[in-house]
Amino acid sequence: MRRCGDDTFDFKVDRLARNRDDDSDIMRVLRECGVQLVSASESIDDSPAGMLLHGIMSSIAEFYSQNLATEVKKGMGEKIKSGGTVGRAPIGYQNVRYVDEKGREERTVITDPERAPLIKLAFEQYSTGEWTVADLADHLAACGLNTRATPKIPSQPVNLKTLHKVLVNPYYKGIVKYKGIEYQGSHEALISEEIWSKVQSILASRLNGERNLKHPHFLKGSVYCAYCGERMLVTNVTKKNGTIYPYFYCAGRHSGRRKDCKTHSVLISVVEKEIEKIYDSYQLPSDVRQLLESHIQEVIAKEKDKYDKELDGLKGQKAQLENKRKKLLEAHYSDAIPLDLLKSEQQKIARELAAIEHELKMHNMTFEQIRSNLKLTLDIVENCGDAYRNASDTIKRLMNQAIFEKFYIISNDEVELDIEFSFRPPFDKLLEPIKDDIARINKNNSLNKSGNALTIAKGHIQEFLECGLSDAENPSNMSTYSNNGYFFRHNSLSKVLLVELRGIEPLSENSLTGSSPGADGYLHSLAMT
Repeated sequence: MRRCGDDTFDFKVDRLARNRDDDSDIMRVLRECGVQLVSASESIDDSPAGMLLHGIMSSIAEFYSQNLATEVKKGMGEKIKSGGTVGRAPIGYQNVRYVDEKGREERTVITDPERAPLIKLAFEQYSTGEWTVADLADHLAACGLNTRATPKIPSQPVNLKTLHKVLVNPYYKGIVKYKGIEYQGSHEALISEEIWSKVQSILASRLNGERNLKHPHFLKGSVYCAYCGERMLVTNVTKKNGTIYPYFYCAGRHSGRRKDCKTHSVLISVVEKEIEKIYDSYQLPSDVRQLLESHIQEVIAKEKDKYDKELDGLKGQKAQLENKRKKLLEAHYSDAIPLDLLKSEQQKIARELAAIEHELKMHNMTFEQIRSNLKLTLDIVENCGDAYRNASDTIKRLMNQAIFEKFYIISNDEVELDIEFSFRPPFDKLLEPIKDDIARINKNNSLNKSGNALTIAKGHIQEFLECGLSDAENPSNMSTYSNNGYFFRHNSLSKVLLVELRGIEPLSENSLTGSSPGADGYLHSLAMT
């Protein structure tokens, strides 16, 4: 549109305004300024016929604009329902265009090879509960995680605000959200439902996702008060000569929540040495390790047939739930059910699908991977005393989180220091039944390993594995070690062990002292399970 003298020339009316209200306001202003609107391609002037045509054309322009918006929204809705991504994909993904041999263009989303591994690392690390969002953002920025550049904003290191948006975005678990409704996306998920749930729980439990770590130590989060069950925290006591002594103290007693707690503060260095002794006491002798591994490999072979029987049933349940979700959406689009009911039903179906996907993932895990993970698990504990003593603080933290559930500190007027503990899966199933035997063997390390203690240990291993992990070959033990039925029944003890060895993929970048290649990556995976 341009102005010439007292006339304003326009190519078409729809270039002037896209709705009648704006058109009326513009024409009023033009009349007040003594300006006449003239169209170069349409017969519009100040005559009654011209004004009638102007009104009709402005109505047509408004209809065109509204209809175009409706069609665009409809197209976006159809794309979302089919799993597509509308707009720019979040960091960690890339929008790409393909042109096939017939010249047809296809727009899709792929993972960003540079940023996707770092986004996955962000979720995995935050799910451990050992990071604040701010500290993790700084760590990822140091690792090279930058935002994608736009025409107006250059690429810059990820910050707290950007990372928080990433951690709460369900897109990374394969879900596309549109108008409050969740759809299964066709893009590749970077994280599992389990890690997503852990991250959301940690974020919900912290103010703004933050927790300040005033006195970091690799045992924090692993040591607890045996009397009241509260965490043991770190404090530094400075003596008159300026020497600093770090102590563990009970958070419950210190805060006054547990006034009856009698646990004393203990020097951290003393606790560290006692935990090293625990590792020395429960590392597996080679003979015991070989016997344990051979028996469990037999269990794996026996369970393989039962392991495959449930696939058809699980796939059928998944198909039914997906069909139900599709019908719910169709009913909602037909105004048959309200939005709040749709959301609640979607959440229920999503939980059931997540459980089935978890089971299918376990079924899809090959037995070769389970065997490999079994070997790595036994590698970790075979020489765990030397490995722990020579490891860095980071690896010590991972070993504590992977092998032990908690360390309970006992220190009072009667006991100077004692530590109780419990093993984490799968080490609890592997070591708990024979831990006393192993401790006796390691205590008498200078004695002949083929002596009485070793013989007793082998007998216990054979008795436990054959009675507790085999099928119903020994009916007399069924009441104690119930394992009848399919592999994935909840009362199957063999399921518990093999499933705990399931989806932890060995990595090969680093290795522990005294452990086989891949143990470092395996520890990371175990600690996050």
